[in-house]
Amino acid sequence: MTAATEDAKEEEQPTKDVEAPSSASKAPPRKRWGRRLGIGCGGFVALMLVLWIAAHKVPGFGEFGADTLRAVFGNAFVARLEDIAYGIQDWLMRGTRSDAPPEEMWEVPPSATAVVAAPSASAAPEIPAFTLAPLAPMFENLATEGDGVWLPLIDPRKPDDRVRILKTFLHPDKQRSWAVVAILALDLSSLDIHAVAGKYEPKSVTPEAKKYERPAKVPDSAFDDLVAAFNGGYKSTHGDYGMMVDGVVLQPGRPLACVVARMKDGRYLIRDWDAVKDRADDMLWWRQTPICMYDEGKPHPALSMPSMGWGASAVSGTTVIRRSAIGLNEAATIAFVGIGNHVTGKAIAEALHHAGAHAVAQLDVNFSYPKFLTYEKGEGGKLVPIPLTKNFEFSEGQYVHDKSQRDFFYVTRKASP
Repeated sequence: MTAATEDAKEEEQPTKDVEAPSSASKAPPRKRWGRRLGIGCGGFVALMLVLWIAAHKVPGFGEFGADTLRAVFGNAFVARLEDIAYGIQDWLMRGTRSDAPPEEMWEVPPSATAVVAAPSASAAPEIPAFTLAPLAPMFENLATEGDGVWLPLIDPRKPDDRVRILKTFLHPDKQRSWAVVAILALDLSSLDIHAVAGKYEPKSVTPEAKKYERPAKVPDSAFDDLVAAFNGGYKSTHGDYGMMVDGVVLQPGRPLACVVARMKDGRYLIRDWDAVKDRADDMLWWRQTPICMYDEGKPHPALSMPSMGWGASAVSGTTVIRRSAIGLNEAATIAFVGIGNHVTGKAIAEALHHAGAHAVAQLDVNFSYPKFLTYEKGEGGKLVPIPLTKNFEFSEGQYVHDKSQRDFFYVTRKASP
């Protein structure tokens, strides 16, 4: 055998020290990156699901999480993320609950067709009861027996007091039987509404605002006459909507905004800011919101525009979400407060208008913020909040003992009828 033949045989024998390549190393780079991308997307979806559940189940987590993400990624990113998340939730609900019958928000007596306020023993007989005629359902095929039926909201601390607030609910969306709006009607002849700045919101922008000491809760002196409290408007980061309280402008009014105001003569108004800003000196307090949903009885054209970001709000006007709004009848003798679950901007605006509101302004949105509370006496006589309906996120000292981070409104009995 020649040397050349021996060399050829050695080259044909496999080397024992070299292992066969694994299947993983054989995978093309494109497949490896695809696998990693799939794992990353799956992990992101799982993380978003966990955060979504925490935001709806853990008190305070929703606001903390949103603020943290805004600090890192900015407002636009979080707004888009909320739109996507609520869009997925709505898509799932429309796929699984399309045949679900509408539900009542609270028990309605079978015979309840109108409200008659029972006067207390101390009430003067000439004082008329606060009543409203029942409302027709917005959509007959979605209505329950309780839709549009006004019931008295009894003050837990003064159950014999004459009725000053009525409540009802409406199903305002023909495409979503589970969309519902709770509506409160406040008799402004016997009630006063007060505005309170939050501990941090809206931001102090003016020099006098930076010196203003914010109480951020209902004053103790108002506890005896306190009837209810409800949430205010947007944070400054969501549009720089202005506010004035106690004669101090915290944040100046901006154009293309609505304003909720109490005049010094005791009247209330909800109007386009540019139409009434020259009357600001006659206002006792005012709070801006995104553009008026209804102004002088007319709906804003944007209510029917797809993907309208209501003013500079955090979410689109078409996002199906929890929303709150406030309205006034044409005579400004009744204030309407609405809190809607799974509603668009158009749905809650039309619900309040259907109830009798001539002007409507959207307040805060999202799961954590909208709320309407009454109060009862707890241990040691301490005021304890009672939510209008279940699933409101609130603290035991909400608005009365704990300083609220954000602005709010509270309602008291008038000193005289």
